[in-house]
Amino acid sequence: MTERDHDSSEFIRQAQDNQARLTADLKSHYDFIVCGAGASGCVVARRLAENPDAQVLLIEAGGSDETEIVLDPALWPANLGSERDWGFQARPNPHLSGRALSMSMGKGLGGGSSINVMVWARGHRTDWDFFASETGDAGWGYENVLDIYRRIENWRGAPDTRFRGSSGPVWVQPAPDPSPLAHAMLDAARELGIPTFDHPNGEMMEGDGGAAITDMLVRDGRRHSLYRAYIRPWLDRPNLTVLTETTMRRVVFEGRRATGIEIVRGGRILTVGARAEVVLCLGAIQTPKVLMHSGVGDCADLNRYEIPVVQHLPGVGRNFQDHVSFRCLWEYVEPIAPRNSGSEATLYWKSRPELDSPDLLFCQVEFPVPSDRTAARRVPAHGWTMFAGLARPASRGRLCLRSADPLAPLAIEANMMSESADMRTAIACVELCRSLGNAAAFRRLVRGEAMPGDLEGSALKEFIRDAAVTYWHQSCTAKMGRDSMSVVDGALKVYGIDALRVADASIMPRVTTGNTQAPCAIIGERAAQMIRQVHG
Repeated sequence: MTERDHDSSEFIRQAQDNQARLTADLKSHYDFIVCGAGASGCVVARRLAENPDAQVLLIEAGGSDETEIVLDPALWPANLGSERDWGFQARPNPHLSGRALSMSMGKGLGGGSSINVMVWARGHRTDWDFFASETGDAGWGYENVLDIYRRIENWRGAPDTRFRGSSGPVWVQPAPDPSPLAHAMLDAARELGIPTFDHPNGEMMEGDGGAAITDMLVRDGRRHSLYRAYIRPWLDRPNLTVLTETTMRRVVFEGRRATGIEIVRGGRILTVGARAEVVLCLGAIQTPKVLMHSGVGDCADLNRYEIPVVQHLPGVGRNFQDHVSFRCLWEYVEPIAPRNSGSEATLYWKSRPELDSPDLLFCQVEFPVPSDRTAARRVPAHGWTMFAGLARPASRGRLCLRSADPLAPLAIEANMMSESADMRTAIACVELCRSLGNAAAFRRLVRGEAMPGDLEGSALKEFIRDAAVTYWHQSCTAKMGRDSMSVVDGALKVYGIDALRVADASIMPRVTTGNTQAPCAIIGERAAQMIRQVHG
C-alpha cells in the first residue's frame, strides 16, 4: 500500500474500525508494551509490529492528532500550553534571576513531533561517537547511525546519496520557497566567514558547523510527524493496538522482572501484562518519574516516600539537560509574513575555534518572540527573532519526587546557567547573534536591532538571564553508559531489571547538537533492532 493509499477514506475507515475493535477488547497480556507514542515510541511500536506474530500494545496519555493546529505547520505555536502539551514548569532558578521556565512536551499521538516546529536535525558526528564510547557499543557510533538515517529518510531535496536516503518512512524536505529573511541569514553567515550548505544534515554536521535552510517534516503542506510516518500506516493491522487517553502509573514486577504495567483509563486503574518486554518511551520527564514510582531509582529518594525499592539506581532523574536559548529581536522595515513553519534557516557554530564541534545553535524565527521578562522591553510589532542557544550546555539539573502518588507532578530543577562556563558561552552566542542580525545582508529588510542592543558586562549578563528560554529539548535523565550514574546499558536495558528498556531522549548521555526529534527516531530504531535480535 502506498503513502497516498493511507490517506484514502477507505484506509481511514478500515483503520478506525480495526482500532475500535482492538481497544474495545483489550487483552490481558501482549508480547510487547510500548509506553508513550512520541518520537521514539512510535518507531519502536511500528518496528515490533512488523512481525505479524507479535502482539504490540502502544499506550499514550494524550489523544488524536486530527486537528488543524497540529497538522498546519504555521500553527505550531498554538499547541504550546494547549491540551496537547504536558505543560511542565521548572522550579524558580536562582541562576536566571528567580525565573521559572515553562517546559512544553508533547501529549498526544506523535508526542513532541506533533507539537514542535518540525525541524529534522540529526546531531553532530561527535554526539554519536560519544554515545558509542560511553556505552562501548559501536552500534551507537556515527557511521552506523548514518546508515540508519539513510534507511529511514524519504529525502525530497537535491539528491545526495552519500548522506540522504529516499525510500524510508520519514518524509524530509528543505523548507520550500523560504522567506527572504532565511536567505538573508545564509548571506549574513557568509559575510562572517561561516560556510553555508545545501542542507544541514550531512557534511555540515561532520565538522565546524555552518548555515543552511532548515530540513522539515512537512509533506504537501501538512505536518508529517513520526506518528504519521510510522504508526498511522499500520493502524489497520490486527497485531497493533493503540490506546490513547491512557496514563501510565507504574511498571509491574515479579521479583526483578517487568511483567506488565499499571495504567489509568477512563478513571479506572487497570493492569496489563507483557510476555516479552515493557519499553518506556515517555520522555525525559515522565520516564524517570514512572521508574521512580515503580521502585527504580535512588533508594534514599524512594524511601522518603515509602516506595518499595526494586532496584537502586541513583542516576534516575539526574543529569537533566536542555538547550537554553536567548531571544534576540530585530524590527522589520516592512512586515514580512512568515512562511512554512516560520522557522526556515538554521546555523551551528563554535564559540571557540579549538572545540571539536559546534557549541552554539541558532534557529531563525520569522516573528517577534520575547521571553516573559524581556517582553517589558521594546518589542517591535513586526520583526524577527534569533533563537540563539547553547548546543553543549555544561549545567545539569535533576528531577525530584514530591509525592508517592504516581499522578502527582515531579519537581523539575532545571538548573540552567548554573555553571559559569555557560555564561561565558552565552555571551559569545549573543555577540555572534548580533553580528549576524546586524550584517549587511539584513539591511534592506530590517530597520534595526530591538534587543539586546549594545550591552556589555553586567547589563549583558542581566539580559541573558532575562531572555533565557528552553528549546524544549529535555533529555539525559536516564542515561546510558557504564558508570554508577547510568540507568541503562548500551542495549537500553535497565540495569538490574529484566524485560524493561528505555527508549527516548532520557537515555542520552548528553544532549545532541541540535533539535532532538531526529535522534529520538534513531533511539527508537536502535531499540527495536536490539529487541528483535533477542526475541526473533
